[in-house]
Amino acid sequence: MRPIYRPLRPALNTDPGYLDLLECGRLLDAKAISCEELVHALLRRIDGHDARLNCFIAVYHDEALASARKCDAEMARSGRRSPLHGIPFAAKDIIDLAGRVTSCHSRILAENTATRDARVVTMLYDAGAVLIGKTALHEFATGGPSFDLPWPPARNPWNPAVHPGGSSSGSGVALAAGFVPFALGTDTGGSVRNPASACGVVGMKPTFGAVSVDGCFPLSFSLDHVGPMTRTVKDNAVALSHMLDPATAAKMKCRLSSTTPFDGVDGDLRGLRIGVIDAFYNGKDVNPEIAATTDAAVDVLKRIGADVRVLKLSPLSTWAECGRTILQSESFAIHADWLRARAPDYGVRGRRRLLAGSMISAERYVRAQQVRSLLVQEFLDAMRDLDVAVTASSLELPCAIDDEALIDKTYDKQARMPFNVTGTPAISIPAGLSASGLPIGLQIAGKPHDEGTVYRAAFGLEQALSLPMRPPMVWGSRSS
Repeated sequence: MRPIYRPLRPALNTDPGYLDLLECGRLLDAKAISCEELVHALLRRIDGHDARLNCFIAVYHDEALASARKCDAEMARSGRRSPLHGIPFAAKDIIDLAGRVTSCHSRILAENTATRDARVVTMLYDAGAVLIGKTALHEFATGGPSFDLPWPPARNPWNPAVHPGGSSSGSGVALAAGFVPFALGTDTGGSVRNPASACGVVGMKPTFGAVSVDGCFPLSFSLDHVGPMTRTVKDNAVALSHMLDPATAAKMKCRLSSTTPFDGVDGDLRGLRIGVIDAFYNGKDVNPEIAATTDAAVDVLKRIGADVRVLKLSPLSTWAECGRTILQSESFAIHADWLRARAPDYGVRGRRRLLAGSMISAERYVRAQQVRSLLVQEFLDAMRDLDVAVTASSLELPCAIDDEALIDKTYDKQARMPFNVTGTPAISIPAGLSASGLPIGLQIAGKPHDEGTVYRAAFGLEQALSLPMRPPMVWGSRSS
């Protein structure tokens, strides 16, 4: 039974759904809002609007409110113990929660109850974050939006007729729709950065291994990452700072504080050395609005003092083929037994993508791993005199969610896979809107364990662009 929602106090008579993570924290610190009030407001918004967006597979009303009351009691006794204390979040339903089903958006695991929390969830709980629910994804994080699964695909708040990106679709939608201030996604070939680009939010794929994947159902053992998704760059840095595996956190330029968790995140990009991988996005097969928006953002970087240069790498097709071969081989190995025994229980898209790995020989897989080693070294050498690299994220605008042929044609037209191949940090931030009113994302990548510099560049550009990235209020105004 869903709760009866109490009205917000007069000082907060507008819906706080679009409060940023840090804004929520400031209100909690000032006791201008309680955690219970905040969670009540977000649950009310979800209950009122998610039926048209389908971003949640499960919403934990009672548990979220109980956790919120616990946080309020803790904060009354001893204050907030971290910037995430009392902050609601959502998790992609590929990430384990003890006692809850981890379905991976598939019939195969529809009754798969986790026995323990994923490591990243445990860390967020320790920081005091409040889980609201599990979000939709592409089946087993592959395939694309499907209509033949137990749960419908999530829809883009900017235009529900178009694809919201994936595979962390629901997490991107939840942020763009004002349902939570931060969410968890996973990224194997761009699955955090794709919905971030399509939904106009911020998504970070950290250095490989920086965030534990323990308790996350795998897609590709050597490419999988877990990353935070937020509406601002600083919110993202705060979230990531409480997700880092302790063994790798020491390698980063990391300061755990409420406003500047990474050194140098101050908006000043003067002298920052930026390599532009323009060959990835300037071509006849790239949407011209995306190319123009990316070039315009590069011009802004120059104007605010960055040292911008051209960065040349192997063709995007080489990176894509290498990553795709590894991903498909490893994902088939994970699913082979189920595909033999329960093939009809998969959706058509997911089954087709997973079965593709059965056609890849061991020789081809090993050669892809050898090529990967060469590409990683190529990137590190190219970055020796640079701080970050900039390129496009998607190469096509989000297409109609129910156009199967167009989904198949555009699904892999992206420049995100190179940074799964390298395992280095990469973030997508909003760079503008298309003529049709759809978000366009820009990608910033860095050196291993140098998330701080990536965040510095992303924050500086975010401030310079100053984009009002909120979907049209189709789903209700802030006062609804």
